[in-house]
Amino acid sequence: MQRTAPEDPARAGAHRPAKDGTGADPVPVAAALGPAAERGRVRHGPPAPDPGLPVLPELAAVLAAAAGRTVCEPPGGGTALRAAAVGHWRRRGIGVDTDGVVAAPGGPPLLFALMAAAGGDVLLPRPCPAWWAAQVRLLAGVRTSFHVPTPAECGGVPDPYALLETVTRIRAEGGRPRLLLLSVPDDPTATLAPPETVRAVCEVALAEGLTVVSDETWRDTVHRPRETVFFSPAEMFPDHVVVLSDLAGALTPTSWPVAVARVPSTAAGTALRARALDVLAALGATVPAPVAEAAAYALHDPEPVVERAAAAAAMHARVQHAVHRAVLDAGALARPPVAGRHLYADLGPLREGLAEHGVTDSMELEEYLTARLDTPVPGGHRFGDSLGALRVRLSTAPLLGATPAQRTESLTARDPLELPHLEQALNHLTAALAELGRARRP
Repeated sequence: MQRTAPEDPARAGAHRPAKDGTGADPVPVAAALGPAAERGRVRHGPPAPDPGLPVLPELAAVLAAAAGRTVCEPPGGGTALRAAAVGHWRRRGIGVDTDGVVAAPGGPPLLFALMAAAGGDVLLPRPCPAWWAAQVRLLAGVRTSFHVPTPAECGGVPDPYALLETVTRIRAEGGRPRLLLLSVPDDPTATLAPPETVRAVCEVALAEGLTVVSDETWRDTVHRPRETVFFSPAEMFPDHVVVLSDLAGALTPTSWPVAVARVPSTAAGTALRARALDVLAALGATVPAPVAEAAAYALHDPEPVVERAAAAAAMHARVQHAVHRAVLDAGALARPPVAGRHLYADLGPLREGLAEHGVTDSMELEEYLTARLDTPVPGGHRFGDSLGALRVRLSTAPLLGATPAQRTESLTARDPLELPHLEQALNHLTAALAELGRARRP
């Protein structure tokens, strides 16, 4: 039986379907949009959302003190870094030993190594972090990705019934579904899947022989951790779940690339780790020694790092909810954010107003809002959504100020929304959304 080609967000971003619906050959976006598209605006996903905050002085001091280290970290991370990751996870209820940890210079190379080691086809929730599908594309020809819709109440995990149907269809068409990626808490939707939904999804995945990779990069950005029920899939199914965490989510600056993964303490987990180490070694993907020192310090959860993460989460929560109100007031849609530092907005209800500005799909929406707001606003096509869905990710970091002093003030203020620079930035965003809402009304 011939396999049905999956929908590829990169391909959807690289070509625009014929407007007349005749099925004619698609028009290359580069030709339609000019030189800017040829430089990779469409093909390459956006960078991870930056926290928009100055580097924590204690972290900077550790990095500076280690600047003289000349011995490279081994592939997968040195003993000190891996031991720090063990303690970090154990304090969060996830069992692991030092031999079950893999470190790499950032989430993308670490995920790439895990996918290359696991083999088979990859299943992703729709929408999903932009950098996931990019790693699958690097394995084009030997790996294929399939997007599965998420339930109405949250992002980050596929609907269990849709997952089962998709796995069954892939196998019937000759595919080899092998890996399921989850994002709990989620980028891009800034939601947190309920424990019962996570369990149901994992039960389907494990029954179908899938390895589950839980991306928990945003775990320490939950807005109200004492009031929010969060269980890692690895707590539920420790022998079958890989946990991945990019420290740039909450603990270290995005310019210091380091990520860690926890693999199960089983024969299959040991084999997966060994193959992943081979991939990292072949790529030369090792964590720079000074960065490893700073990462180990952060993973020990020292008081300055914990306090900074909590303060940043509270500040971003305040700003996120203001952005959420602006989106809803304009007549658009968005799930209430509970983690992270961004918002995933559906501007579909504003389609008429957007059309007046020449915006008919998410690529044009990305270009329009990026120019209108003078900050990157990635469209939903980068996260696996269809080109026709008018969705974007709005980040809070650009609203925090233009200088380190302003961003520090946003972090330490009793109410950041009362600061003039942040109020002005929010008003600018609100006005841009409101004008689209007004345009749609008679």
